[in-house]
This record gives sequence, C-alpha cells and structure tokens, in this order.
Amino acid sequence: MTANQHASRKPHPPGTVAWAAADPLRAVLAAIAIITILTGAIQVPFGGPVLHIIGADSTPGTRQLFGTVGMFMVVVGGLLLHTLLNPVPAPEVVLWSGVQKAGAFGAVGIGVLNGVFSPLALLVAFFDLATAVLLFIYWRRIPPPPLDAGPAR
Repeated sequence: MTANQHASRKPHPPGTVAWAAADPLRAVLAAIAIITILTGAIQVPFGGPVLHIIGADSTPGTRQLFGTVGMFMVVVGGLLLHTLLNPVPAPEVVLWSGVQKAGAFGAVGIGVLNGVFSPLALLVAFFDLATAVLLFIYWRRIPPPPLDAGPAR
C-alpha cells in the first residue's frame, strides 16, 4: 500500500474500538441493530424476492404487509442503535426491543408451523430469539436511574 492510499483510508472514529472492547455485548447488540435496520430496509422495496426465499407466497397483500414489517424493523433497530450509542442506554428501549425480537421469533415460528414460511425461515426466527435473550441479559445490566427526590419545596 502506498502512502497516498494509506492516507485516503478513513480511521475509526475516536474511541470506536475502545467502546466495543469496553462492553462487547453492547457492541454485538449495536451490530445486530444495524443488521435489523438494513434487513428491514431491504424488505420494503424487495419484499417479493425475500418472500420467495423464505418460501412464502408473494402477492400484493403479502408484499405490502412484509414491507410494513420492514419499516417497523428499521424504526425499532434505529431506536435500539440510538440508545446503545448513548452514554447510558434507556432501559425501556432495550427491554421493548427484546420483547419485539421475542415476538418476531414467535410470529415466524407460528408461520413455519402453519406452512406460511419454509423451515428456512427458522434461521431468522432463532436469530431473533438469540437477540431477545441477549437484549434481556443486557437490560438486566443497565444501572437503574437515580431516585428522584421529587420537586423542591
């Protein structure tokens, strides 16, 4: 690599590696949040091909619903990433993100049991279940906010 090529490479933002090393679980969850955002964004315009991959019918109705789910994945993934990048993540956001991932596991699992999705979709379901477990573990580690003494009198 020439000196010019080396100079054109962008370095990590200050503290990125240290931030990830300081709390690897938080870093993994941030990466999963990014994956959730990206996969949700893909579902919106490319729902038909994705539905075919997971063995579901691709009709105008299923593509619309799948795109709507993708939009919510972008929102929830973005909210989770946003709070994980804060100095102290909001425990409510981490908790409800875990509930959403657990619900996604259940919904996809039921879809497989009912023949809506192929068993290949279980890969997605178990990824969501593992994510839910990690989110609940992380949620338990977030320190509670300080007690508020109430308004001054």
